[in-house]
Amino acid sequence: MSTKKKKDKLNMDAEEMACQEEQTAEPEPELETEEMDAKLADLEKECAEWKDKYLRSMAEFENYRRRSIQEKSDWIKLSTQKLALEICDVSDNFERALQQVSEEKKTDSFVVGVQMIEQQLRTVLEKEGVVRIEALGKEFDPSLHDALAHIPSEYEENLVAAVIQNGYLMNGKVLRPVRVAVSSGKIEQEKQEPDPESESEESSGGEGSETIEIKVN
Repeated sequence: MSTKKKKDKLNMDAEEMACQEEQTAEPEPELETEEMDAKLADLEKECAEWKDKYLRSMAEFENYRRRSIQEKSDWIKLSTQKLALEICDVSDNFERALQQVSEEKKTDSFVVGVQMIEQQLRTVLEKEGVVRIEALGKEFDPSLHDALAHIPSEYEENLVAAVIQNGYLMNGKVLRPVRVAVSSGKIEQEKQEPDPESESEESSGGEGSETIEIKVN
C-alpha cells in the first residue's frame, strides 16, 4: 500500500474517531442543564419555604405586639375602673352623711368642709370621665338601671320612683348601674265618704245640745 493511501486511511480513521467522540460528548451538556434546572428548582422551593416561614414569623410577632398592647390597655382600664368605683363609694358615703345634717347645722364650718371634700371627689371623678347617672323620674332602662323593687308612688308606671344606690358612667360606658325602685303606678287617694252620724250631729248642733222651750202666758 502506498504512503498516500495510508495517510488517507489514517485521516479517515481520525475523522471517524472525532465524530464518535462528538456524538458521545453531545449529551453531556443536556445532562448538566437538567441537573442545574433541578438544583435551581430545589433552591427556589427552599427559598419560598424560608420566605413563608419569615412572613409567618413576622405576622405572629405583629399579632403578639398588638395583643400585648391590648392587654396592657385593658389592664390599665380595669385598674382605673376599680379605683373609680372605690372613689364613687366614698363620694356616696359623704352624700349620705350630709343628708343627715339638720338645716341649723348646714352652715357650720365642719359641715361646709365636708361638702367641699365631697365636691372635690366629684370633680376628680369627672376629670376621669366618670359621671353620675340621673335616674329619678326617668323611664326604667335595663341597660342603666338595676330594679330591686316595684312600689306605688307619685310617678307613672315604669318610671324610677326611688334611687337606692347611685350609678355611674365612665367614658360613656356603664361603670355601675343605678339600683332603683320602679313605680308600679300612682297611689290612689282614698275618697273619704261623709259620715252620716257626723252630718246629723252637725245639723242638730251636736249630741250635747238641748232644746229650750219658751212659754208665753
